[in-house]
Amino acid sequence: MQLLPGPVRRFAAWCAVVLLASGVVYVAIRLCVEFRTAVTPALLALLGTALLRPLYRRLVEAHVQRSLAAGLTCVAVVAVVGGAVYIVVSALVETGDQIVASLRDAAQGVADHFGAAGTSLDDLASNARELLGRFGGTAASGVITGVSVVGEMLAMAVLALLLVFFFLRDSDRAVGTVRALVPARSADMAEAMARRAFGAVEGFMRGTTLIALIDALCITVGLLVLRVPGAVGLGALVFVGAYIPYLGAFLSGAVAVLVALADRGFVIALWAVGVVVAVQVLEGHVLQPMIQSRTVQMHPAVVLLAITAGASVAGILGMLLAVPLTAAAFGVVHELQARYAAAGPSAAASTGPGDS
Repeated sequence: MQLLPGPVRRFAAWCAVVLLASGVVYVAIRLCVEFRTAVTPALLALLGTALLRPLYRRLVEAHVQRSLAAGLTCVAVVAVVGGAVYIVVSALVETGDQIVASLRDAAQGVADHFGAAGTSLDDLASNARELLGRFGGTAASGVITGVSVVGEMLAMAVLALLLVFFFLRDSDRAVGTVRALVPARSADMAEAMARRAFGAVEGFMRGTTLIALIDALCITVGLLVLRVPGAVGLGALVFVGAYIPYLGAFLSGAVAVLVALADRGFVIALWAVGVVVAVQVLEGHVLQPMIQSRTVQMHPAVVLLAITAGASVAGILGMLLAVPLTAAAFGVVHELQARYAAAGPSAAASTGPGDS
């Protein structure tokens, strides 16, 4: 090894470190995937705790007993989430037939102008019925699988809510738990890294919630001005979708445009597109720099890569968790950089000319 030049040895050392870190990360991801029914509620509970902790702190400062304060916070989030889901579902149910009819008319027009013989909607419908009869068993098994997935999601949601309660109530013991899990000489660094990671997640959740609220209010007002039915429900959908950066806003905006097209026609749909695009421009050029830059500093390219990686690992849930987990990782890296930068000058000062 000594026969190799110094740059080659350093390159080999860095390759070994990268390979070792990649192996550890891969094993950790595989374990999380295998135990996703336990890991997913825990991660969602951490996000919920980061978002709800200010409300919990205010209740505790108002001399509310800790368990009662955590319970009231969980009840509040259930009420808000349940109300948002009810508003979204009711709005989509009211306009569902109109959306389907508009899409059917649009598809019929495309088929009339560009379709070949035998590709009308009636032919496609008959072919679909034939395929459904041929693969009915597969469809039935798919329905059963879908029901089981819904049941699993509900169970994980209940578990996440219970974990939020315990995380809020016992948050004062978190520092002691972190210090107890590491050697005594590394306790201070572990505590600082944990605080920085949780602070990054808390800042991301707080900033994203504020941006989502502003987006939802602006789009709701625009849809109300355009007299689009279910504007409040569509605004609630925009609020929920904003927690998945970029893609969530695109999907929720597309739903709003479809509703406008179904009920108000092509011209109003174009105005709805203008409202959605204007709000997204406002978010990207004003809200994101002003709000998120104070909480989490991540380049948009990093956000997109994190979302893509999360989607490849865990689908929509991975897209939801990717950015806050990346923010936590960036927080840990920044803490390490700050510590080593502070330790560097002191180490250099302690090594004088005579020490060499």
